[in-house]
Amino acid sequence: MKSTVLRAIQRLNTGNSVAAYADTLAVEAPLEIQIAWGRGAARTRKSIAVTMRTPGHDFDLARGFLFTEGIIISDKEVIQMRYLTEQLDEASQENVVLVDLHPDLDFEADHLSRHFYTSSSCGICGKASIDLVQSTCRFLLPKGKPLISADFLFALPQQLNQQQALFAQTGGIHGAALFDQHGNLQLLREDVGRHNALDKLIGAALKLQAVPLFDSVILVSGRVGFELVQKSIMAGVPILAAVGAASSLAVELAEAHGMTLVGFLRPQKANIYCGMERIQQPSDKGSQSIGA
Repeated sequence: MKSTVLRAIQRLNTGNSVAAYADTLAVEAPLEIQIAWGRGAARTRKSIAVTMRTPGHDFDLARGFLFTEGIIISDKEVIQMRYLTEQLDEASQENVVLVDLHPDLDFEADHLSRHFYTSSSCGICGKASIDLVQSTCRFLLPKGKPLISADFLFALPQQLNQQQALFAQTGGIHGAALFDQHGNLQLLREDVGRHNALDKLIGAALKLQAVPLFDSVILVSGRVGFELVQKSIMAGVPILAAVGAASSLAVELAEAHGMTLVGFLRPQKANIYCGMERIQQPSDKGSQSIGA
């Protein structure tokens, strides 16, 4: 499926002039994620999620979703992924992904209901949400590392903007970018959904066996809520930055896990909500600043 589509529109300009125009839109289409687990006759298949996404890197999305929800802990637990074409019409054949999990995976079906919380309005209180992440997270973030400079942070938004091809075409898509400890862009994924963009990014890193991402920084477009912090913590990301604001629960969760959380990141300013110890201060002496 295509990631963008052209649509004929009417463009209204100053002076009430109207002109025909072809606009490029980001495609938004449902993706159903199914999993199969167990051995032999006991093998079970179940639909676990439907998300509205921009087609492209669907397998990364499925892989990242399963990992950040605690269903798998490595890419080795996935035997294969494929589009499910059986008993589907042609229009739906690229909208269902089946993930075959390794038969030896000790998987409990009630794990799904315990760990799926997908919005801050899901009815789970803040403390319960934070405790739930604590119980499923496999990594302790390294204290005080990596150490980065303000200039390192300020340079990230421009790199994201320059590489967001779909955003340049549509103006309506989110991005998630992974940078190494020297400020080099390693991976970039885009999607109409903020959570999907991050799941695609983490899924790609998982496939490359780069998780945990202890020496990395992730930058996301838009605001940062509880779910983006949760997903980043699951992947061992010590520094998460966003061009938009952070929610109160996002800050609480980041602080509880020792994450550095940055919001309103601009070329010359940023809000550091917590984890300031990873940001090198001008008074710091004898320390090597990353990206300097």
